[in-house]
Amino acid sequence: MFRPELMKWLAVCGVAALFGLRPVAAAPSDAAGAIQAIRAVGAEGRGNAAASAAWKQLAANGLDQLTTILAGMDGANDLAANWLRAAAETIVARESAAGRKLPADDLLAFLRDTHHNPRARRMAFELVARVQPDTAEKLLPGMMDDPSLELRRDAVDRVIAAAVRALDGGNKPESIARYRQALQSARDVDQIQDVARKLRELGETVDLPKLFGFLTQWKIIGPFDNADGKGFTAVFPPEQKVDLAGEYDGKTGKVRWSDYATKDEFGMVDINTVYTPLKIVTAYAYTEFVSDKAQPAELRLGCKNAWKVWLNGKLLWERDEYHRGMQIDQYRLAGQLQPGRNTILVKACQNELVEKWTVEWQFQLRVCDHLGKAIPSAAAK
Repeated sequence: MFRPELMKWLAVCGVAALFGLRPVAAAPSDAAGAIQAIRAVGAEGRGNAAASAAWKQLAANGLDQLTTILAGMDGANDLAANWLRAAAETIVARESAAGRKLPADDLLAFLRDTHHNPRARRMAFELVARVQPDTAEKLLPGMMDDPSLELRRDAVDRVIAAAVRALDGGNKPESIARYRQALQSARDVDQIQDVARKLRELGETVDLPKLFGFLTQWKIIGPFDNADGKGFTAVFPPEQKVDLAGEYDGKTGKVRWSDYATKDEFGMVDINTVYTPLKIVTAYAYTEFVSDKAQPAELRLGCKNAWKVWLNGKLLWERDEYHRGMQIDQYRLAGQLQPGRNTILVKACQNELVEKWTVEWQFQLRVCDHLGKAIPSAAAK
């Protein structure tokens, strides 16, 4: 997120000097070429030398290249995006210190294009707020469903504040309506929990799994083996055919499908509650989703284990990584729902690490549209 205190630090402490830049605007450089070099930076230091030289060149540009640099963040990896944002922040700090005006119109046009990188749009918004605070405030109501979660959070906070004011003024119905509005658009867990608590304190019923489309009814089978991490690529019987009456050879004996229903408000499927906590294992979870029509959808997954997800037998995505951390909507898997019955199969692997923070063997999954609004299963209506 763009931070005013960082801007001040850049201007006062001389990050420009650190990278060999003069604290005055330099002649424009080849921004496109510099951006391309920075976007090529990768893990384990790949491309760092070229990116460092390109960064100096890019950060020497003036404000006329600001939105070009921000646009360079579109589709960039996190490391490259950080380099580009730092270049933009350095330009803003230097040029602002010199008394030059930010290009508000260009920033507004960039901000309004929701196809741009969410973090870049957030920076554009905060820059607009610096020079045109009234304009920024007027934009927030239209950002309740913004693809940028940071911008959406600000918009939701604004509605929450209105709910508080309404309640303080004795208008309970208005407060409830505002809190309901906020809950529809909130995507951060802390906001969701806070608003749900406030609504319940006001005597309202809140069904978070239904509101967000978390799937709570599953069939689970396992454990299968995952020795040496080979379970991730191994094709166990559920991948070949889902036969809910089937019985198979598992890691330590015969395995069968069992019913599982989670009561967690964020749809957490904790496989360790089906079996005793296990390591070096693989399990599958299966459910069905009924769509009232053919429609595009996103299966949004949170998981800190290695996983694969299939929709109607088609592998949507996979990730062979463990204990990276987990949050709702961590992975967004685009798919196509067919009219009527749709099948969803999740594979979750657990590795050999035994530290306390590696014990979790779980996932959460919800079905929604591209803006995160739940698509309800017709079977649950």
